[in-house]
Amino acid sequence: MDKPPGLTSHDVVARLRRLTGTRKVGHAGTLDPMATGVLVIGINKATRLLTYIVGTAKTYRATIRLGASTLTDDAEGGITGSTTTAQVTDAAIIAGIAALTGEIRQVPSSVSAIKVKGERAYARVRAGEEVVLAARPVTVHSFELNATRRLTGENPAGEGSEVIDLDVTVECSSGTYIRALARDLGAGLGVGGHLTALRRTRVGPYELGQAKTLEQLEQEADGDGSVQILDIADAARALMPVRELTDTEASELSFGRRIARSTDGSHSVERPAAAFRPDGELVALLADAESHAQPVLVFTPDLGA
Repeated sequence: MDKPPGLTSHDVVARLRRLTGTRKVGHAGTLDPMATGVLVIGINKATRLLTYIVGTAKTYRATIRLGASTLTDDAEGGITGSTTTAQVTDAAIIAGIAALTGEIRQVPSSVSAIKVKGERAYARVRAGEEVVLAARPVTVHSFELNATRRLTGENPAGEGSEVIDLDVTVECSSGTYIRALARDLGAGLGVGGHLTALRRTRVGPYELGQAKTLEQLEQEADGDGSVQILDIADAARALMPVRELTDTEASELSFGRRIARSTDGSHSVERPAAAFRPDGELVALLADAESHAQPVLVFTPDLGA
């Protein structure tokens, strides 16, 4: 899906449940209501693939505003502090971005969905609590500065005060908060910062060019009662190593039985292979053990039985 602004990820799931006529719909990692872009949805048996998608790398396009901090680290929260950015040089911005690239420890935003003693952090903040989450390791594979705009009169610090808007592209590990990067970049420069726009362009192998809007799917459903989606076999081939099966192997796996392990024995429970019968149908996810391969998930019955 290409998620529109203003909807939660749960809102999108609810809309797709109505469109597809099934309750079995889930997503592989939330997007904030303000954010747009790639939201991977699983329908029916494809929901079983979602757990392997959640941990994949993501790519985002974002706009960071330097000169003001907010309660939520994005434009939806109230301003908690502001100062002019006139003294911030381009070289300092580049150095600040470099310091936030690579393997870093990041404190998630206090209004994230992380649970604190059984309750979401954002719920505790909205209830008036002060929440400080523990830093966690994340990897920012690349943090590219695409454009810099210096704007006068946009800063709440006072008339003539400047802000700086940065258009950036970030490729990062799962669990990285782009809002936190904006906050930390501003803090490192001594002027505060927050996110004003966020668009996710890639989740693992799935890119924005493949995504459809809700409007497109609704038009398809109105046309013939069905929606055109990525087939589970194509989704699995893009996501995982592939093992092509013989008819006999496919039959054995479809009943949950073991077969011979792969030639390199590289497929694990955490990173299984997608196993396909000769006609291209996805049969199972397959992990190698010491002397055999065993199914982690089985998707189809043996159609030849």
